[in-house]
Amino acid sequence: MPQPLTLAEMLAVLDDPRSVPDLRRYYLANGGAAFTGGQFEHLGGGGNRPGTAGAITAEDLVAVELLDVRVPPRSALDLLQGQLGERVAAELARIPVDVALGTDEAYLLVVAGGAADTAWRALRDADGIGWVIAGKLLARKRPQLVPVYDAVVSCAYRTGSGFWEWLHGRLREEEGVLVQRLRALHKDACLPEAVSPLRVLDVVFWMRHRPAHSGNHCPGIRLP
Repeated sequence: MPQPLTLAEMLAVLDDPRSVPDLRRYYLANGGAAFTGGQFEHLGGGGNRPGTAGAITAEDLVAVELLDVRVPPRSALDLLQGQLGERVAAELARIPVDVALGTDEAYLLVVAGGAADTAWRALRDADGIGWVIAGKLLARKRPQLVPVYDAVVSCAYRTGSGFWEWLHGRLREEEGVLVQRLRALHKDACLPEAVSPLRVLDVVFWMRHRPAHSGNHCPGIRLP
């Protein structure tokens, strides 16, 4: 099985001249987002805004649809007015909105048994949700902590289970050079403030690998 990308390989992808144009195209083409996912963070003022940060809302369900996934109706109702929503809300109450992956405070939230991991497992096991939608819902609620993650990005990173811990480690390597590079890309692409460094990372890798991704037997991203 291929090894996950090294920090140097990730930085090489980010430093590719295509990264800034790809970010601009995703978020800012023709004065508006070229992809519906460009509104994921912004819809309704964001999923982590005061007053709604502690629960899954109808706006959050619409927001994940902008990323080409959909929560089935019965699970949506359970999230909005049932026990599943209560379970997720209890875990969100344990996760500050301003904790960022890669910081000391983040690790205990994302490891097995942590609040973010527990919320993700509750969502993943619900009917018709699964690991991709679960992660996208949590990324909407805690964009600094939880990355958007799907099969295309997983293939690009060459990662599988334990992705949050792996990325947490990469973000801490060499005094946080990865975070610094992501912030520089954010600035160079003139992205909205609501776009987190994690989302910059996701969009760069998704935009780069999506056209070439060939499913389960894909060899992964072509490095510069």
